[in-house]
Amino acid sequence: MNETSTGNGTLSPDKIASVFYKSGFIKAQFSTSQFFVYALLGGAFIALGGLLALFVSGGMPTVAATAPGITKFIAGALFPIGLVLVIIAGGSLFTSDCAVLPYALWQQKLSLGTAGRIAVVGYFANFAGALLVAWLLAVQTGTLTAEPWRTSAINLALHKTHSSFWTVFAKGIGANMMVCLAVWMAYASDRISGKVILIWMPVMAFVALGWEHSIANMFFIPTAMMLGAPISLTDFLWHNLVPATLGNIAGGMLLVALPYYYLYGKKQSKTADTFPEIHTNNKHTHTAKKNTEKPVQLN
Repeated sequence: MNETSTGNGTLSPDKIASVFYKSGFIKAQFSTSQFFVYALLGGAFIALGGLLALFVSGGMPTVAATAPGITKFIAGALFPIGLVLVIIAGGSLFTSDCAVLPYALWQQKLSLGTAGRIAVVGYFANFAGALLVAWLLAVQTGTLTAEPWRTSAINLALHKTHSSFWTVFAKGIGANMMVCLAVWMAYASDRISGKVILIWMPVMAFVALGWEHSIANMFFIPTAMMLGAPISLTDFLWHNLVPATLGNIAGGMLLVALPYYYLYGKKQSKTADTFPEIHTNNKHTHTAKKNTEKPVQLN
């Protein structure tokens, strides 16, 4: 990070606000095929975090039966490796874009068409990456095909698809509020160790609480279906993925992007550098002012 810090290698919230929208702008400079690959990596990384969490926590059924809080915490402690990979290694995540894109749009740094392209392509590319990990690394490797992991994976998916639409929606709000706060706070530190800690805390919390993250569920539920879970496509989509996605959108947009835009966005829009608008065909740009800052993290 290259913005003014608080003096100890961290950015204050108002300085985070001055860089938060820029990842959306930088993503817009990818061609559609390039961005698909970038977002495919994001989905795969989240699925890898889910696979690790499920393998470790699902391998201790006795503990889960007698002290479920312990296994929930263990799953929460391991899952954040997915978002760490997205932020540090590089990848795009639809759920964090639920805050980044509205913030950039309200700052007039992206057009509605460009933001929509990033969101739609990112969502389906995340899905493709999660499915790839589910099929290749969870099932084909045999990692989750033996007991007790198979039963643990199936029971988790059954639980996720047997809640009401409203319950999943509400859990989706909470989950993506935490994910977007993790991404927001990651900008605060200019050190890898600091970013990892800041990402870990809120992500661990939402997983331990059992909240719903749509991209993670693109891994958890299809994996269980591949393992023979009695879950139909309708169960997956209507009873989980749709309400979780809508909740994630609401949580990121309304509980992170909106309040921070209200607090800092209007001020930043008057003082921050103006960036060229990227059109959806990626062939024509209009430069308003030359940007001399170094690149910021993508997420």
